[in-house]
Amino acid sequence: MEHWLVWTVAGFALVIAELVTGTFYLLVIGVGAFAGAIAAWLGANLLLQSAVGGVVAIGGAYVVHLWHSRQRAGDKQHDNLLDRGQPVVLEGWANETARIARVHYRGTTWDARLARPDEHPSPGTTLYIEAQEGNTLVVAAAPPVR
Repeated sequence: MEHWLVWTVAGFALVIAELVTGTFYLLVIGVGAFAGAIAAWLGANLLLQSAVGGVVAIGGAYVVHLWHSRQRAGDKQHDNLLDRGQPVVLEGWANETARIARVHYRGTTWDARLARPDEHPSPGTTLYIEAQEGNTLVVAAAPPVR
């Protein structure tokens, strides 16, 4: 079998596998395999084909890594953008001195931490989600500014 065909089949296999994962890393490795196929089609030896494919794949993986890092850095302040601003009802205190409350949200009870120390809501008060830290909601008396 021709080398360019092997590279092309490998590239398609990686791109198809990427459709399952959704991380973009397999996509750029697949693009690297396509670059190796082009080098093979142009008549390069196997070492040069591998070098071209590897450089393209590593460069692409680095670009994807930077993109993922920027996405995560932008989302640190607003961990869960879908829930941000949604109302919750204060059911009671789990630990009032630590400002940990129990709130009702989405049909169940959640732990919540008050975002501001100057707020002293009583049970039954409607609060608003500002962020989420693991399984704990960060809530405040006023809706967050979008």
